[in-house]
Amino acid sequence: MPGRFVGGGADEAERAAEAALRPKRLEDFTGQEVVRGQLSVVLRAALARGAVPDHVLLSGPPGLGKTTLAMIIAAEVGGALRLTSGPAIQHAGDLAAILSSLEEGDVLFIDEIHRLARTAEEMLYLAMEDYRVDVVVGKGPGATSIPLALPPFTVVGATTRAGLLPAPLRDRFGFTGHLDYYAPGELARILNRSAGLLGVGLEPEAASELASRSRGTPRIANRLLRRVQDWAQVHGTPGILDLQAARAALAVFEVDALGLDRLDRQVLEALCSRFGGGPVGLATLAVSVGEEPETVETVAEPYLVREGLVVRTPRGRAATPAAYAHLGLEPPAEGALLV
Repeated sequence: MPGRFVGGGADEAERAAEAALRPKRLEDFTGQEVVRGQLSVVLRAALARGAVPDHVLLSGPPGLGKTTLAMIIAAEVGGALRLTSGPAIQHAGDLAAILSSLEEGDVLFIDEIHRLARTAEEMLYLAMEDYRVDVVVGKGPGATSIPLALPPFTVVGATTRAGLLPAPLRDRFGFTGHLDYYAPGELARILNRSAGLLGVGLEPEAASELASRSRGTPRIANRLLRRVQDWAQVHGTPGILDLQAARAALAVFEVDALGLDRLDRQVLEALCSRFGGGPVGLATLAVSVGEEPETVETVAEPYLVREGLVVRTPRGRAATPAAYAHLGLEPPAEGALLV
């Protein structure tokens, strides 16, 4: 299938495990009450009219359920789901091949839609608005544009950086929803549901512990649950996941009480111990922890900033007193730290 995500080995197994835990219906989707309620109205109204739903744009950090909601939309309207991503569509021809294979009522999910190539983006405008594409045959002066009619379909776009979407593309979505981080109670409910699907017993204290270390993200919560299941399997108690198993497994996989992993702590330790709390430039900070600047900026930094451990300043990244407290270090006497 054109544009379908491909992979192998452990990554493929991990994605398959995640897919098995995804809710299949909107009523089973936990959290995001506002977006869920709005989306329910959009879908029910479209079904009552006998029409395809408006195009849907979902924004928010990774792991909050954008792909799951796209799958649910397809299931609710009874259409097939076609998956692709912005980086996978490098030319207008790539998009034309996907669009021409759609059938009426299908849902086309485009992950990271803000990374679409410009030529493909312009083709998508026409497809979303008029349900047609213009296919160019030939080259040079003899080239001919042939309009190709498309059946009514729904585009579900997902983006982690809504600000990078061009206004003409954003305006073509009939519904826009922003997904926020989950509360610990919501994550605990998700974990209990996932534990049931995995066939293991999850004690309430263990569910609370996992929820508090999951960074407000269901994908991380489910991943940590499977790691605790792995630990319990190896240490002889596979059927019941209790608080002791949860804490022991999280210690093995280097997830601390705030949900910080190895990279997060390396960034904090570099800021606090090597650079005196900062500010320090992103490139310098990335070199000091042996990672690419983009990895530090997109993987570690958002959560550290949200938790008030790191701040961005015009001169670079700086640690806060909370970062020193979390690492058990004494902050510098000369108060350059940001409060």
